[in-house]
Amino acid sequence: MYPQVELFIDGRWRPSLSGETIAVLNPATEERIGSVACAGREDLASAVEAAVHGFDVWRKTSPMDRSRVMRGAAELLRQRIETIARLMTLEQGKPLEEAKTELLASADILDWCAEETRRTYGRIIPARSAGVYNLVVKEPVGPVAAFTPWNFPVSQAARKLAAALAAGCSVVIKPPEETPASPAELIRAFADAGLPDGVINLVYGVPSGISEYLIAHPSIRKVSFTGSTSVGKTLAALAGEHMKRITMELGGHAPAIVFADADVKAAAAILAQGKYRNAGQVCIAPTRFLVHDAVFDEFVGEFIGRTQALKLGDGLDAGVTIGPLANSRRLAALNAMLDDAFECGAEIAVGGRRGRNKGHFFEPTVLMNVPKIARVMNEEPFGPISTISRFRDFADAMTEANRLPYGLASYAYTRSVQNATAVAQAIESGMVSINHYGLGLPELPFGGVKDSGYGSEGGLEAVDAYLVSKFVSQGPL
Repeated sequence: MYPQVELFIDGRWRPSLSGETIAVLNPATEERIGSVACAGREDLASAVEAAVHGFDVWRKTSPMDRSRVMRGAAELLRQRIETIARLMTLEQGKPLEEAKTELLASADILDWCAEETRRTYGRIIPARSAGVYNLVVKEPVGPVAAFTPWNFPVSQAARKLAAALAAGCSVVIKPPEETPASPAELIRAFADAGLPDGVINLVYGVPSGISEYLIAHPSIRKVSFTGSTSVGKTLAALAGEHMKRITMELGGHAPAIVFADADVKAAAAILAQGKYRNAGQVCIAPTRFLVHDAVFDEFVGEFIGRTQALKLGDGLDAGVTIGPLANSRRLAALNAMLDDAFECGAEIAVGGRRGRNKGHFFEPTVLMNVPKIARVMNEEPFGPISTISRFRDFADAMTEANRLPYGLASYAYTRSVQNATAVAQAIESGMVSINHYGLGLPELPFGGVKDSGYGSEGGLEAVDAYLVSKFVSQGPL
């Protein structure tokens, strides 16, 4: 059964003070499966107040004890994987096995940051005078406002919560109203693991009203957001008005370059898996496939074969490898992009239709000969649409790869060390994966450049984003 999702404020699950709720729909059936509490300003005020008290407690909690609680939450997440994965598939649509993979990855994130909480080192700087100590001390920045998306409802919340908690911060988190139950279970795991009251506070509601209230609140010291570039820019501007530190993980339009000397079959297999995971609703998904003339036909054949082998359906059904889009907005957006591409002269190689009469299904689609003026070549499709284009030489490939204002992820396939090194140096991207799909692990930096965001949500950089450096110079009396 799908739960009626409540707010979690100061260690207590409760409805909103107004009693207002928002319907939750199953994207595979378009039927209502439950509801989520809709927070008002009084609820948000309570959440911030609780976060302030929670911060006072958590910042004084030893790193060893913080680590223990976080590792406990990770273990509970693993123990409850069957129940939570089913909730995620019901509300988000992804195949059940993908949901389980996301939950296991989320537990790994908690474990990684649990270890890092014990390594938030400062440093000693040699002094110019006898008897003087120059110290740099790392301290938690303070209560955090975190906003997470619906495409990975647990792992994206886990990234923000784990890094903030490792640093000693408290959090008011707003996951998506469309997929509220699975991130609520993540918060339940933290609470059951012994996290003090007020350290994590969970709210849902009208996104614009919540973000405007939390970001402007004087007690909130940092903002972390994952979502579209347009919304991210708005929130970053609001945070700038109040001098709040930010981490922004925004949209992308990842190029995937297949050189003439690549292992074409392996490249097609890896890229197809990366492209169609979560129905293409992945910020780091390869979207613009740039293939050398010499291997173009071979790659297209291999990639189309992989695309046609996918099984579209309800994520709870056995054998399904690609589920529905998460909401009706994505379905309308993809249809509009396809119409525009056709008007610009693009050719469809496979797919291109709504998958079923009911549910937000969209067939995995491959477009060929797409002019650069088409929207799909300039706007992130965020769905199962692939575009395949030719290139002649290295300069040609780099020109197209770097043409857009995005710079989140990029991919290249080549047997040449020279090509691999040149791509790594020339491409304008926060992350580059060469000859495999090597992004998104907890120990690795995760973030973009240009319009794809600011900061990192992985590796050592993730925890550091929630710390401030305090310089202390102590001399003799």
